Parts: sequence; C-alpha cells; structure tokens
Amino acid sequence: MGDIAKGEKLFKGRAAQCHTATKGGGNGVGPNLFGIVGRQSGTVEGFSYSKANLESGVTWTPEVLNVYLENPKKFMPGTKMSFAGIKKEKERADLIAFLGTLSE
Repeated sequence: MGDIAKGEKLFKGRAAQCHTATKGGGNGVGPNLFGIVGRQSGTVEGFSYSKANLESGVTWTPEVLNVYLENPKKFMPGTKMSFAGIKKEKERADLIAFLGTLSE
C-alpha cells in the first residue's frame, strides 16, 4: 500500500490543476475525483467525457488505476486526459492510496 501523505502531495503537484477532490466539488478540465475508487468510468455528473471513457466499462479499482495512471492514452485510446502518466510504481501506489481516502 502507498503512503497517503506522499500521495496527497503528488495529487496537489500533478492532478489538482485539472481535478478537484472534495465532496460535491466542481469539475475542472477533468472530473471531480471524490469517490473515484470503485466508481464506474464516465459517471461524474456534469462532466463531458470522451466517447472512449464513456464506453470503456471500466470500474476504477486500485489495480485498474495503477495501469491507467502509468500511461492513460495507452490504457484508454481516445481519452481526453492529456497526462503522460506516472512511470514510478511507488508514486502511483502513493497517489492511489490518497485517492482511496476520498470517500465517505
């Protein structure tokens, strides 16, 4: 399991410019990520998803997030997310640990 504090720092440095992470928070360039772990892809109300994301059938488990975050465009060709990915497995684990705290 990853380090939540390090994951929060990674989120603030690499994701917060496009995503919010608070309950009821608005969408930015990307959708709000509160409750992302365990959520079906393409389901945040009010966000305009790519066809690839809407039709992926993906549920964002920690394992799926790990693969996705390594290389989003390889995992989901056609995604609108213009993020190169996180190559270091430990950093992905830390970020996913933080994302796992974003729920009730």
